Formats: sequence, structure tokens, C-alpha cells
Amino acid sequence: MKLRTNVLRTVAVMAMTASCAIPGLTHAADAAPAAGNVQAARDKISMCIGCHGIPGYKTAFPELYHVPMIAGQNAKYIEAALNEYKSGARSHPTMDAVAASLSDQDIADLAAYYANLK
Repeated sequence: MKLRTNVLRTVAVMAMTASCAIPGLTHAADAAPAAGNVQAARDKISMCIGCHGIPGYKTAFPELYHVPMIAGQNAKYIEAALNEYKSGARSHPTMDAVAASLSDQDIADLAAYYANLK
């Protein structure tokens, strides 16, 4: 009986160890999205307000582009857009550089901040 218990423990430990080594396999807590903190975002918005805080603002690089106002936009949309710029799925030179500098927590904080503006 003792040998069987030891074998079961060893198999359980091996399975847990293997699951940690398989890319893409995460624990539920690791997969949970970061909760946005509106107050924390106040120290992070300086890179956004120069373009997104000016009504009717257009950039001239690399082409004429109307910059959208993001105040009041849905937080999930803002998070998705920033993650797409960060991954390269969406591209604009300025946004690519800004998004590349953001952590997942930064993105969640900024999304929460702008979603709460009206």
C-alpha cells in the first residue's frame, strides 16, 4: 500500500511539474486579466493626452490621420486596441512605440481611466 501511495504522489508531482513546463498552459490565476486602477493611470496618461486629449487633432506622420478621442470608450476596446498595437496586429508608428512600452497592468489602468471619462 505504501509503495502505491508513493507512486501516486510521484506521478502527481511529475504531472504538476510537466504542466508548468508546457508553453501556453497556465494556472487560472495567471490567466486572469489585470484589473484596471483609475488612480494608478493618472501617472501614466501623459503619453496619451498629447494626441487623444485634443478635439479634432490630426497627425501628419506617416500620413494625415484623425486621432480618435478615447474618453468614455469601452475599457475592453481600449485594452484590445493597445494589445493589438503591442503585438503588431494593428500598426501606427506612434502607437506601436507607446504600446510596446506598456505592461499588461499599464494597459488595464489606462483602459479603466479612459473608460471612466465622459
